[in-house]
This record gives sequence, C-alpha cells and structure tokens, in this order.
Amino acid sequence: MHHLVKKTVLSLALASVCCSASAHRGWMLPSSSFIEKEEAWVTIDGAVSEGLFEFDHVPLRMDGVSVTDPDGVTTAATGAVLGKLRSTLDLRLPKDGTYRIAMVSNNVMGSYKLGGEEKRFRGPEASIAAEIPAGATDVRKSHTHSRMETFVSANKLSTGALKPSGEGLELVPVTHPNDLRAGETARVRFQLDGKPLPNFPFSLVPAGVKYRGTINEIRLSTDARGEASFTLPAANRYWMSAKYPVEQAKGPGEPGARRYAYSATFEILPE
Repeated sequence: MHHLVKKTVLSLALASVCCSASAHRGWMLPSSSFIEKEEAWVTIDGAVSEGLFEFDHVPLRMDGVSVTDPDGVTTAATGAVLGKLRSTLDLRLPKDGTYRIAMVSNNVMGSYKLGGEEKRFRGPEASIAAEIPAGATDVRKSHTHSRMETFVSANKLSTGALKPSGEGLELVPVTHPNDLRAGETARVRFQLDGKPLPNFPFSLVPAGVKYRGTINEIRLSTDARGEASFTLPAANRYWMSAKYPVEQAKGPGEPGARRYAYSATFEILPE
C-alpha cells in the first residue's frame, strides 16, 4: 500500500504542475523520434525536473508506461530502470510504423467520516471504492486524470497508434507527430472525453531553457472546432502542455471536481 500511495502522489503532483512554466515538469524523452534500422530500439528517459529535459530533481516512475504499436494494440511496457535522477526504458520496436508511448493515470482523492472521525484517501479510481468502508458518511471525492506521452516511428510513419481513446484530455494529431519540420504548418485537435475543445489554450516550450535563460513559451489555442493550425517553430525538442479546466486553484480540487492534464514531447526537424 505504501508503494501504491507513493506512485499516486507522484501522479497527482505531475497532473498539478504539468502546465506551469516555472514549476517542475514531468516528461518522457525518446533517444530518437524516427529510427531507421532493421532491428529498431529506442531508449526513453523519464524525469521530473525544473530545467526542461534536465536531470535536476527526481526520476519519473515509469512502471505505468503503456505502448501502442502500429496496429493499435496497447500493451504494458516492462523493464524500466529507476535511477537517482532519471528513469530509463529500452523498447524494441518489432513492427515498422509509429508507436505511442504513454503514461495515463486516473486518480481520486478525498475524505469521509466514520465514527465521528474524518479519514482521508487517495488512489486509482478503479480501486478506490474498496478504500471506503460501509457506513462511511460525508464522502467527498475529487478526480484527476493525466496523460503524458511521446511518439516514435520505426522505418516508416503510420496512424494506427494515433487513434484517441475517448477518455480524458487528449491530443489528436492531424499532422503526423513524427513528421514535423520547422516553417511548415501543423494541425492538431484537442478533445475531452471524445468531444472537441473549442478555444482551448495549450503551449509549447523548446528545449535549452538552461542555456537561453528564458522559457520562450509559445502559447496557442484551438479554434471554434477544437482544432489548431500553426507554423512550426525552429528545429528543437519541444514539451507541449495543456490542462482543463484552464484555471485551477492550487491544492486538492473541490469535492466532485474533475481535473485533466496533458503533456507530450515532440521533435521538430530542420526545413
């Protein structure tokens, strides 16, 4: 139970800070976004850091990573190694095409009263019912759903792994996420539980904050249809983030509240 609580606390922390330009960010970064080899492998680094893509805080616990292959089949990834400042995960890519590497959490935190005493709980939504005993009163719950992901292609691009699940806050790529070039136009959609999010803000932050001394956050928004079309910035690795509701108070949400967070890493290549 102690291990479960530690994992849940980290998931909730990631969800609460993923969109703050000055806070610690959780991220997964592939060694390459496009691999051209007969036997393709990719290494994923994961960390929670203040400096974007720097190993300066704590490792990201990657035992909840899932991999969706080019055929759209999703399996749990195994073999992640937890270090002092980062985690690493080596993935073999046996099929040609695009893979989605994701960490999705759906957690609940709240309180109840039993025998005149207030008790608190937190954990995955699927198992939290067992934490609340019969006879509990004044049950209050808030929900946090977060998705962190990246995309990698082996030898060719494909779209089978890009289909949305219809759950939580999701990016739906229109332009392929491994075919991004500086100066070209990219199109994306955002949706919440399968429904388009119109006029929804999101942002991009380029790697190299440590050397620039500034965040250089690029702020964007979807249109009335929940779609955004924008010119891709200079070649670099980028961290994308978004949250819903857009305005969120610090700390636990109000009883019954639902919070959603999304983040992803992308590579933009030269023209």
